[in-house]
Order: sequence, then structure tokens, then C-alpha cells
Amino acid sequence: MSLSNRTHRKALLLTLATTAVAATLTTPVQAAPASPALTWKPCESPAGATECATLSVPMDYRDPGGRRVDLAVSRLRGADSPARRGTLLVIPGGPGGSGVARLATKGAELRKQTGGAYDIVAFDPRGVGGSTPADCGVLDDDRELTHLRPWPGPGGDITANVARARRVAAACEAGGGAMVRNISTANEVRDIESLRRALGEQKLSAWAISYGAYVGAVYAQKYPHRTDRWVLDSNGDPDPKRVARGWSANMSVGADDRFPDFAAWAADPARDPAHRLAERPEDVRPMFLALAAQLDAAPRKFADPAHFPLTGNRLRQALQQTLYSKNTFAPLAELILAARDTTGPLTVRDVLPGGPLSQRETAVMVGTLCNDVGWPHDISSYARAVTADRARHPLTAGMPVGVMPCAFWKATPADKPVRLTPHGPSNILMIQNLRDPATPHHGARKMREALGDRARLVTVDSGGHGAYLANGNTCGDRTVTDFLTTGRRPAGDVVCPKE
Repeated sequence: MSLSNRTHRKALLLTLATTAVAATLTTPVQAAPASPALTWKPCESPAGATECATLSVPMDYRDPGGRRVDLAVSRLRGADSPARRGTLLVIPGGPGGSGVARLATKGAELRKQTGGAYDIVAFDPRGVGGSTPADCGVLDDDRELTHLRPWPGPGGDITANVARARRVAAACEAGGGAMVRNISTANEVRDIESLRRALGEQKLSAWAISYGAYVGAVYAQKYPHRTDRWVLDSNGDPDPKRVARGWSANMSVGADDRFPDFAAWAADPARDPAHRLAERPEDVRPMFLALAAQLDAAPRKFADPAHFPLTGNRLRQALQQTLYSKNTFAPLAELILAARDTTGPLTVRDVLPGGPLSQRETAVMVGTLCNDVGWPHDISSYARAVTADRARHPLTAGMPVGVMPCAFWKATPADKPVRLTPHGPSNILMIQNLRDPATPHHGARKMREALGDRARLVTVDSGGHGAYLANGNTCGDRTVTDFLTTGRRPAGDVVCPKE
């Protein structure tokens, strides 16, 4: 899928073949035992008027009688009225996003928009939040965001990236166990089907966001007649040959698509001096690139020793994170001005979190990326890709195509990525920002093309990641709300103008 820093970090780590109607996940699995009904109770943590439950699912669906994992589930009850429709499932992004947390922040607004027609249900995927945890035992330094993301060294050197990726893969192999081996899109889709049965619903409606939009699309391909009204928000290219690898690579284009919005904001003549970076929008990009190169050579320290030094790569990562929401433009502008125009320790706030990602975040994100699809093992191919991408997209400096732990992943994906097809109910509504830095619009068009007449695409002339109930575009919000409440889809694809 404004997002919190933690949500930004998760989405940024990516921050997504058969023609039969009931497409399978390719590797045969045994039928899981019938899911027991959920036992609901008041949630312990503050989360609005929600109830919580725990769903037990097989760790490995090929061994349904073996070890099990628990999934944290939450629910916001709908209204008891003739307009009641059923259950609307919130499918979180990431990989590694918490659906329970998203329901806590967006549930009340979603309930208001839909008039209480649904029980709104969310879950934490395996390894996440209140669900059974995952842990690879990765070193703290390797879990720092600009290290886990393969930002190359000055000049594009990937030597440190290769060593780090090898260490992370080895840690997950040694310490992640069966839990990490069974974290994947295919198993999340199976978990959603287990949840549907436990809820006692013949069909589910859904609002799936970011990586969750891919999960939702795969569910709709495997279980097409279990879907009611299906909303996919902020979509990635579903190319089954690449999936996660392609989502990461597409961030280069996404940053280029979105940066002009930040440049226009930062050069606005009405902007106060504490945030105005240049006289003209076209001056912001070369200024930013020059500052990043300067920090490559001479990082700046913060006055607060808890913060990592500001390197060129931390500034680039801060930019990528900032592009998710205009609400974070101001802190980045303050950081740029301080780094450019002052001497001594930096006294402004750091845009990035100070500490490493948690073991759970790391294990879930790395496990999903590496278990979903095979990655190249030829390290020289990554070096060549980084060199080419740095030249084409200097804002991201080659990071999106850099070497990940998946290059050293020994386990072969248990399930082949699903090829989406036009075969199935025409009950999918996609919504997409035109200038999305994480899941760029051209990837959403690929998803739309794969789904054919099953889907309609609502393009919102806006920037940022997350479209529905995220950027204040009345046309986009109204189109999705109307679909969820009445089932009406536009006759064709729609473009919502900038507001």
C-alpha cells in the first residue's frame, strides 16, 4: 500500500502456467483438514471495535497432519441490516505487512465507506505480527535497511552486496528452518482459503494492497468462484518468470515516474525557505544526485549517536521511501538542506529508522522473495545489470537490480509462479496511481492485460503508493466504494483526473 515508516520499509524491500479456470499452484498438495470455526474475543491491543481470533493452518500443506502455524486474525463487525453482504478481507502488502495493523488504521474508514455491509476481516501472514514468528538469525548490520537492500558501493561496486547476500542466505538456511522454507505467496493463498472455510463463507470480497494485490490475484486465479467483489490496489507485474525479481527491478522506473512530483513541490515559489530546494523543478534532480555523490565520498554524522551516518545510499533510500507519500516530502527537504548547507553534526531528524529491521521482517521478506521464484546464480549478471541500471536510472543507483540473498538460496521453489489468465468471473477492479514509486503503472497494465475482461483498471492521476482511501482522489475512492457496495464496475478502464 499515508504509510508508516515500518510499512514503507517492508514494501521497499521488494515496498509483485495454466489456462484452466481453476488454475492450480502447480505442485500437488494434499487436501487440508477442514478448518475449524474461529473463536472470537475482544482484541487485547487497542484496535478500535475489533475482535480477534487465531487460525491454525498446516506449516506445509503437503503434510496437512504435520506441524502447524497460527495466524492472527481480526474482525470489525458489519451492521445488522438488509444491505449486509458478507466478509471483506484485507490482504496486506509487504511481503511482511500486518493485516491486523492495517485494519486497526483503515478499518473504521472502510466500514464507513461500505456502510457496514461487510464484516471486515484481516490477518497477519505466517511469520508476521501476532502470527507464529519467523527468524533467520541474521546479523544486526545485515538487517540495516541500506544493507539488506543491495545498494552498490560508490561506482557501482557490488562486492559488499555479494558477501552480505551470501551471509543472509546462509543464516536463513541454518536458522530459518521449515518455517522460512514454507513462507511463500502460494502458501499465503492456501492460508486465505483456509481462512475462508473457517469463516464459513462461500465467497469472500477483498481489498488487497501492493504485494497483497499479487496475492489476491493469485487467489482469484486458483479459487475464482470463491471471489465476490475483488479490489486489487497498487499492482505489480505478474510475469511468472520474474515476479519478485521483476517487482524490485521496476522500482527504478517507479522512482523516475514519481520524482517530478517531489521536484515540483520542492521548487514551488510558495514553499517556505526551510523546505525549498531550488528555483526551478528541473534543478532539483541534479542537485540531489550531486549531494548523494558527495555523501558517498564524505558521509555526515548526526548529533544523535543513535542514527547511522548519512551516506549517499542512505540519502537515496530516504528519497525512495519519501516518494511513497507527499506527507513525507518536508522531512526529506529538511535533511537535504541540512546536508547541503551546514557543517558539523546534523541536527535534523533522520528520515530512515535508526535500527535494523526485525528478524521477523527480514525472514518473511527474504523467504517470500526467494521461495516464490528462482533467481539467477551468476553473480556477473548482477554486476552487468547494476552498471546498466545506474546509467539509465541514477536516482536508484542500480539497487533495484542488485544481488539479493536469493542468488545463494539453495532451496528450489516448491511451487511455480501462477500465470494469470482471463478465465474466470469478471469481478475484479484494479486501482493504481499513475506515478507509483514501488509498483509503477506499467506493471499494473501488465496485470490488467493478463486478467483480460475479468478486470477493469482505474488509473488515478496521482503519485505515491496506495490509491484507495490514500490520496484523497474523489473519483478513485468513489469508483471503488461503488463497486464494493453495489457491484457495479465501469464499462471500461477509467482515468481519474488530478485533484
